[in-house]
Amino acid sequence: MLCTIGGSFFVSQLTAAVEWHVIKINGRDFLSVDNIAKFYGFPNPTINGKNVDLNNGKNEMQFHLDSREILLNGVRNWLSFPVFVHDGKIVVSRIDLAKTLEPQLRPNMIPKLDRVRTVVLDPGHGGFDKGAISGYGYEKDYALDLARLLRPLLQAKGFRVVMTRESDVFVPLELRARIANATSDSIFVSLHFNATDRDPLATGFEIYSLTPRGAPSTYEDGLTLASVNIQNGTEADAASVELSSCIYHSLLGHIGEFDRGIKRARFAVLRLTKIPAVLVESGFLTERGESRLIANPGWRQKLADAICTGIDNFRALADSKKPPLVVADYRRQKPGGAAPEKESLVNPAAPPTLSLDMLHSERPSENPAPFQTPTPSPIGSAPVEP
Repeated sequence: MLCTIGGSFFVSQLTAAVEWHVIKINGRDFLSVDNIAKFYGFPNPTINGKNVDLNNGKNEMQFHLDSREILLNGVRNWLSFPVFVHDGKIVVSRIDLAKTLEPQLRPNMIPKLDRVRTVVLDPGHGGFDKGAISGYGYEKDYALDLARLLRPLLQAKGFRVVMTRESDVFVPLELRARIANATSDSIFVSLHFNATDRDPLATGFEIYSLTPRGAPSTYEDGLTLASVNIQNGTEADAASVELSSCIYHSLLGHIGEFDRGIKRARFAVLRLTKIPAVLVESGFLTERGESRLIANPGWRQKLADAICTGIDNFRALADSKKPPLVVADYRRQKPGGAAPEKESLVNPAAPPTLSLDMLHSERPSENPAPFQTPTPSPIGSAPVEP
């Protein structure tokens, strides 16, 4: 069967039970939730007010109409564009399907997912750059201590660990990326703690990977001319969002902080790094209770343990296609108990029913006008992208 999508061709298998039906809206590509449900083997969506639920026993999603916020396997994710109703169909951006949903729904299908032998740890800030400040201390010191706690845990699991800084010194962002890019079989994990001058009660974890090409970052209300002109995007995009997912599910599964979500940004260390790369925000120094937790060495050790587990899950996926644990798996575990085995999403030896190649096109839209559907801003302050 020969199909035409946006002027390009792809050949689907004769046995394919599902075809993609791309819906053009204002020059951009969307897919209906019904189409997505059929492809991934979900029963018909359940609609409850503005919530659209899908659950096939292996994965579950909850979309929120007119919102960029979704729940995917129990964890908040922020899409590039809102989910909304068009001509009676609930639609999702092709970019979001390809860059956020697909890597997490079928992580063992991520292309060019290389083995992981080295972890580049990047303690944020340093030297004259103190980062966020609380009544107990500086972000730069907490980030370095977290990296020092995490390093031996990773080494005990057989990882080689490279640190972008070993002491209280300032390291330019470009140099941090160069250090990461000089490694092989590696991933990059930048460690930070959060702050806001807008909401002193803001708490919780969040994690970032690089914003998809031609899409807005999470804290941008829509697609601006600047984000259209920034044509980032690397071969590591899918791996980066799945690395985010592995670490973030472990953090939330082990430590019960507020879920602020898996997010996107064009921070310099993400923009310039060519290997799978994430930036972790492990709580707010501007909130009294959470700043007290962050100042506690025992709590930082828990952070290190959880991040290490997430990284190890990502390595298992890359090495043997073992599906990573999700937050519900961690919460079902008893203290000291063994992690339950999770059934494989897709048999790695079997081909997918239909190629998703057409969804991964990096070609900018013919009409780069800002997306006009209203969208709420993500929780918290808008960080500045260095």
